[in-house]
Amino acid sequence: MAASALERGTGIAKRSPLYVRQKMSEGKAVIALTREGEWVGFCYIEAWGDEKFVANSGLIVSPKYRGLGVAKEIKHRIFELSRKKYPNAKVFGLTTGLAVMKINSELGYRPVTYSELTDDAEFWEGCKSCVNYEILKSKGRKNCICTAMLYDPNKKETAQQSSPDKKVHRFRKRRSFQGNFKLFERWVRYKKYIFLKNKKTTHKKPEVTHKVPS
Repeated sequence: MAASALERGTGIAKRSPLYVRQKMSEGKAVIALTREGEWVGFCYIEAWGDEKFVANSGLIVSPKYRGLGVAKEIKHRIFELSRKKYPNAKVFGLTTGLAVMKINSELGYRPVTYSELTDDAEFWEGCKSCVNYEILKSKGRKNCICTAMLYDPNKKETAQQSSPDKKVHRFRKRRSFQGNFKLFERWVRYKKYIFLKNKKTTHKKPEVTHKVPS
């Protein structure tokens, strides 16, 4: 997982092999295999804040099977498993991947501020292994390159219930992230531009000046 994240130039909260194996033994993981038993993909569940929040973590697909819709299938399966094991929990995720954002949006996630996620210190400790941790730290854990997304089981209003007027609903849909993938893409590019630009400025070497003796 760490090698895959490094290859994509994204961050990831590293977990030990023992930790990941424990998730599998507890039935909190989805493992994709071929009929012959070849490994294809994987994802696991983590519960935080006294099981009030759940994260679907470590999504990975074997390079050989990428581009075939495997990630989407795994995300749907792990989401269903999360809802079954923790029906009252809010399901959340932090990601820089546009493809994952699209899948999350289809599942009913919505972009939120970091303050709406778990305040479990152990979860945020996991971000220390991410290449962008210094940005998260400098922002007081209130923002970073990752986009925060949340599925709240208590907010399942349909479009008809929330917007009986079709014109109003169409306007809100255009203005919202839900299904508006072009807006997703612009938002991700903007965050990367702003945060990485600030990061470069912060680490800019000071200019060295030489005084000419009088």
